[in-house]
Amino acid sequence: MSAKTVALVSAAVLLTACGGGQIGDTGGSGDAKRVVLIPGVAAEPFYTSMECGFREAASAAGYSVDVQAPAKFESTLQTPIVTGVLANKPGAVLIAPTDDKAMAGPIRRLADAGIEVVEVDTRLEDTSIAASSVSSDNRQGGRLAAETLARLVGDRTGSVLVLNTKAGTSTTDERAAGFEEEVGKHPNLRYVGQQYTDNEPDQAASKVTATLAANPDLVGVFATNLNTGEGAATGLRNAGRTGSVNLVGFDASPKQVADLRAGAVQALIAQDPATIGRVGVEQAVAAVEGREVRREVETDLVALTRDDMEAKSEYFYKQEC
Repeated sequence: MSAKTVALVSAAVLLTACGGGQIGDTGGSGDAKRVVLIPGVAAEPFYTSMECGFREAASAAGYSVDVQAPAKFESTLQTPIVTGVLANKPGAVLIAPTDDKAMAGPIRRLADAGIEVVEVDTRLEDTSIAASSVSSDNRQGGRLAAETLARLVGDRTGSVLVLNTKAGTSTTDERAAGFEEEVGKHPNLRYVGQQYTDNEPDQAASKVTATLAANPDLVGVFATNLNTGEGAATGLRNAGRTGSVNLVGFDASPKQVADLRAGAVQALIAQDPATIGRVGVEQAVAAVEGREVRREVETDLVALTRDDMEAKSEYFYKQEC
């Protein structure tokens, strides 16, 4: 597919699961009372839950909305969406950058045009561009995953693996780093490093299969996002190691929650994406209206296990608002 075709297709992908928005729901060009959300990828429950909070907060503030998302978590697909949004000049853009370096140029053009930029979930390496960044404390989430895995494993000795998504994804890289920091405190657990899956479940499944072959003493896997978690569960199931290898996932999508309930996953580290969306709007509106903006905002995470998941069901992600 040519670059021109990719740009046209990508710019047309709109995420409208919450609120029934229509394609081209832009509210006119040069509208300071309009705020745009550009998630990392379309139709993913984490970003759908974020959109729910985004729409709720924007409506309460009296702002019109537009939501556009790439079909895959790739900077080449997100860039033309940013370019299209720039042409219409909203008051603010909330964006989850799909690459912490490659998206810096396109997002800087938004800021240079006077559009307020708020990073949600992921962020750029260059901290001079966005007015605010709202996300989970992902390093703390990785530490929480290691602590939870250590409790699940108990006194057993064995290897543990991290499945990451794509290098350069700020959130998952922080989760992997936090996990590595914490797992070193548990001498019965031998960390065999992280492997990248290109955010594809089938690659996660094959990485688990290969790791089991090389490390038959594998006792734990930490999957840093939804797709790697779903793929890891498949890999363990195919190998007949469900339950004997403890799988800690990240995010509480409907599929992940179902896997936790069924015992295919032993724990999930859940974020609060709706709050990220709401707080992102609050910071964007404050920036547009010339009020004080918080440069860094971190939201809570929680560990869910089969024993306590129903009591913490408010952290389950949504497929629609």
